[in-house]
Amino acid sequence: MLYNLEAVKANIRNRDGKRVFFLGKGDQLTTEARDHLNRERIEIRPGEQARITQYRLLGGGLLTEKPEDMTHLYGDVLVFKTHPRIGFRGAMDSLEAALLFCGDSVGEILELARRLIRCEVMDEPVGDFTLYGLTEAEQRKRSHFPQDYYGQPHFMPNFSDGEKLLRLNQARCAARAAELAAAQAFSDGQRPDIQKALNRMSSMLYILMIQEKAK
Repeated sequence: MLYNLEAVKANIRNRDGKRVFFLGKGDQLTTEARDHLNRERIEIRPGEQARITQYRLLGGGLLTEKPEDMTHLYGDVLVFKTHPRIGFRGAMDSLEAALLFCGDSVGEILELARRLIRCEVMDEPVGDFTLYGLTEAEQRKRSHFPQDYYGQPHFMPNFSDGEKLLRLNQARCAARAAELAAAQAFSDGQRPDIQKALNRMSSMLYILMIQEKAK
């Protein structure tokens, strides 16, 4: 298999607190993908090392087999599927699914959602970003005062608003649900960057709804 940059990013793993990439025998990397791994100092390990033979429990202890009611928190660490972090990941999956139904118009938001999923699993900072060229302050103004920017006041969605607008609203609700799941998963305040990004994401989806309504 030839791994391009997108495939490499999707298959980076966390082992013992380090980001690693497992490359199978006969598999290859594109130049762009290899440069990314080198630039990010992500270790390339033989594919046969990818299999985990012993699992650690978050509260201590070891297992040689993974129980059906447990899943990976990161690397070889297992938690029960009721863990808030797993609930958050489920909410992010639902958000991604809702965004995909919206089409290309939400491409930047979908990219950010996938970035948040990676940052949570890999324990990476979200970092700075803009959405559709808007800074946080600019986005806040437009979402709070849409009449001034788009000639469209705040509104409640209705049956007659059309499929595109209703799908945007569905994605906005999913973003809000993911934000609430993040608040539960990180109630200790560890990931304010993820919660802030989700808040901005739902606000941007509302702006896109305003723009669609204004048409």
